[in-house]
Amino acid sequence: MNNREIVAKLWNLCNVLLDDGITYHQYVTELTYILFLKMAKETETEEKIPEGYRWKNLSSKSGIELKNFYKALLTHLGEKCTGRIREIYQGASTNIDEPKNLEKIISSIDALDWFSAREEGLGNLYEGLLEKNANEKKSGAGQYFTPRVLIDVIVRLMKPQAGELCNDPACGTFGFMLAAAQYVRDHTDNFFDLSEEDQIFETELAFTGCELVHDTHRLALMNAMLHGLNGKIIYGDTLSEIGKTMKNFDLILSNPPFGTKKGGERATRDDLTYPTSNKQLNFLQHFYRSLKPNGRAAVILPDYVLFAEDAGERIRVDFMNKCNLHTVLRLPTGIFYAKGVKTNVLFFTRGTTDEGNTREVWFYDLRTNMPSFGKTNPLRKEHFADFEKAFESEDRRAVHDERFNVFTREQIADKKNSLDLGLIRDDSVVDATELPDPIALGEDAIDDLQEAVDLLQGVVKKLRTLEARQ
Repeated sequence: MNNREIVAKLWNLCNVLLDDGITYHQYVTELTYILFLKMAKETETEEKIPEGYRWKNLSSKSGIELKNFYKALLTHLGEKCTGRIREIYQGASTNIDEPKNLEKIISSIDALDWFSAREEGLGNLYEGLLEKNANEKKSGAGQYFTPRVLIDVIVRLMKPQAGELCNDPACGTFGFMLAAAQYVRDHTDNFFDLSEEDQIFETELAFTGCELVHDTHRLALMNAMLHGLNGKIIYGDTLSEIGKTMKNFDLILSNPPFGTKKGGERATRDDLTYPTSNKQLNFLQHFYRSLKPNGRAAVILPDYVLFAEDAGERIRVDFMNKCNLHTVLRLPTGIFYAKGVKTNVLFFTRGTTDEGNTREVWFYDLRTNMPSFGKTNPLRKEHFADFEKAFESEDRRAVHDERFNVFTREQIADKKNSLDLGLIRDDSVVDATELPDPIALGEDAIDDLQEAVDLLQGVVKKLRTLEARQ
């Protein structure tokens, strides 16, 4: 049995909990609590878990005794332990009300082919479960899960190096940092080419993050631990005062949440020069201010950041002064959970001075005249092949690709510093100059066209009414 089959079996256990009213996301959190104990047993690291609260203690009980013990276990591990165990279980509680359901999950997990899972990697197994959760629209988890293929492309182009401090200030389940660590592993024989001191740096210090949502923070901690990483993952809001401590990084990779600040949220940072309620504009300020000189970043941001006026324009001007924004990738629509959100990857390097670092910006349009992506037609590695070739070209001007275009800093300034540029001609849009002369069509043809237009407008109206009801 391979990891994909194990993930499918674990995911199907969710059906056991439907009668308890447990959501998909709650289910993954519950699985995390239970899988932690089982995986500790499988990896022979149970010495970190107190006697009496290990897998054998949990799996040997049944009925009301099991339910009560499970609740006590969660409380004990969250309050009496230290380190990663305490972080994962702190404030933990169960939503499973029926003891037989809990028994079913524990016995099913115990019966899985854990030899195969160890061979393929427990970290890969857990990440597969998180991806399954993200792809299930009802879970709402896609908002923090960046498609793995996009993460891998970005990491390959940014080329993390051993000895660098890497950070994701909106880390979700820690996907970017795990991919960055894997890239370094692949280029250092799993860290074995490094000195013992440098190996410790990679596993304990190099890869860090911050996550605002408590349950997602638990998933990030578990994911990091199963991949052999113990770097600091802060539970908090980067856009609050805690974000001031996050700085001097060599590399930032991130996909921050969409939206604006709502009432009751943590106070916005007072060290950001240009106040705004827009989270992405604030994250952009954080990104370039937290890089050390010559530090690099690749971050995913929505179109709004490219053309927002007032504070948005002032932030872009400051950003392009302090950093060399060398590349913007216009991403296809439909690749994230948030319906209709148009996004981009901004690639930039912090300058050694604070003025005039961006002289020209290259745009690659991977959005226009592209197929519709989604669950049935996922984004694949080959979709990025031409972009990667253009990005890494020694002479970008020698690249013959209509999707790849450059704008000077002066041209951008003339457009009120908007970066909403680089989109090619959309073949689906009809140019009015190419339409036939209405007089030449004849009255019958015009009437037929008008009837078709009226019919389509009626269909659109009905679809909008149905969408509003949903």
